[in-house]
Amino acid sequence: MPPEVHLDPQAIDLNRVVADIDAIRRVNPQRHEMEQLTAIVLIDPERHLIVGYKDVRPDEFWVRGHMPDYPLFPGVLMCEAAAQLCSFYTASQGVMAGDFIGFGGLENVRFRSPVRPGDRLVLIGKGVRLRRRQTVFNVQGFVQATMVFHADVIGVPLTRKGGP
Repeated sequence: MPPEVHLDPQAIDLNRVVADIDAIRRVNPQRHEMEQLTAIVLIDPERHLIVGYKDVRPDEFWVRGHMPDYPLFPGVLMCEAAAQLCSFYTASQGVMAGDFIGFGGLENVRFRSPVRPGDRLVLIGKGVRLRRRQTVFNVQGFVQATMVFHADVIGVPLTRKGGP
């Protein structure tokens, strides 16, 4: 049984972009094939909610090999997209110190339905523990009204030492 939804994905205005790819790049360090967010459409600091999406394209690096003749967006990349969503919230809202937020772990991960090229994966993150040294977000992913995965994403602050 899927968990109760944080927000009804059908009620979210996906055309009201609050951070496009350029704004995301100013906050998150991922580039090239590892950029897993297309836009942020809602930030609600009072409820510790963030909503964004990834447009899953047919020309992405994994399509040819995962799986041939039936491309499936890899679950590990869904989790990466969720982590990038949480990182954007944490950094943009000043929750943690550090140069950026790193992946500290995952808990309670479930994949419920496939995501394929051409889909828009809508991600809804809710901060459930926001501390200086560690954050935990419960993230739910949807394609249209179908919950395709959910996970608890743990974030930790990272600091670059001596540059790139």
